[in-house]
Amino acid sequence: MKTLEDIQIRDPFVVPLEREGRYYMYGSTDSNIWGKGTGFDAYVSEDLATWDGPLPVFRPDENFYSDTNFWAPEVYQVGERWYMFATFRRKDNDLLGTAVLVAESPLGPFVPHSDGPVTPVEWSSLDGSLHLDSEGNPWMAFCHEWQQTGDGEVRAVRLSADLKRAEGESVLLFKASEAPWTTPFLHKRYPGRNNYVTDGPYLFHGEDGVLNMLWASFIDNRYALGLARSRSGDVLGPWEQAPDPLYRDDGGHGMVFRTFGGERLLAVHAPNQTPDERPIFLRLEEADGGIRTYGRYAEE
Repeated sequence: MKTLEDIQIRDPFVVPLEREGRYYMYGSTDSNIWGKGTGFDAYVSEDLATWDGPLPVFRPDENFYSDTNFWAPEVYQVGERWYMFATFRRKDNDLLGTAVLVAESPLGPFVPHSDGPVTPVEWSSLDGSLHLDSEGNPWMAFCHEWQQTGDGEVRAVRLSADLKRAEGESVLLFKASEAPWTTPFLHKRYPGRNNYVTDGPYLFHGEDGVLNMLWASFIDNRYALGLARSRSGDVLGPWEQAPDPLYRDDGGHGMVFRTFGGERLLAVHAPNQTPDERPIFLRLEEADGGIRTYGRYAEE
């Protein structure tokens, strides 16, 4: 058994399965996610404190279109099957894209479902996240990467009902520089360029019914997590940025889940340096039309 302090993981994504009394945690689990990709592992817990794993849930075969940068798996049950949205760097054009994998169980094995990435083939895109609108139609929020755009974008696109492909063109929701808390990201590969990063969009409804989005960027080159709210209640917005970050202690790429006791938690990784990344669960409170964190869960 492992504790959270024992688990190196980025982009943690927790799926509570109440009928089993177990939580499944996925994420970027290669020891060096910036290099060759091995696959994705999962961890399983009954109490969010001690975890079994790592348990391999995806390993590519020799025909898989990527062998580098396996990032940010998000897992959803739709009907009787389990779908994984994950980012990979393509062999044929060296660009990032989000693909969809499928399995019959939350522990896989996951196999390719979409024909390569469902993000635009000519774009470097990452961190696709599934969202079902009020009518049950599937959408994917994703990032058009800052290395290609300069000012990173969060976009949304309709998906086919079978989750195999995008339907129509994506829509720009906002750019990273629109948030008042972000600052330019200084990178040695792009000297003198004002880069603004978008990472990890994740949509969820607040207790008040408002549609929220978590997304990550940087403040003075330290990773941070922001919050936006849809004024229309629809994925297409318009999106209003919170004036201050939700979490700024060199961590981010967050998602929200509910414990079996009904408490809402925010999952992030921190710090943002490899190999020191660890999953952190933070309590959430909603008041006065906003959301804030107020301490770690199960560490008292």
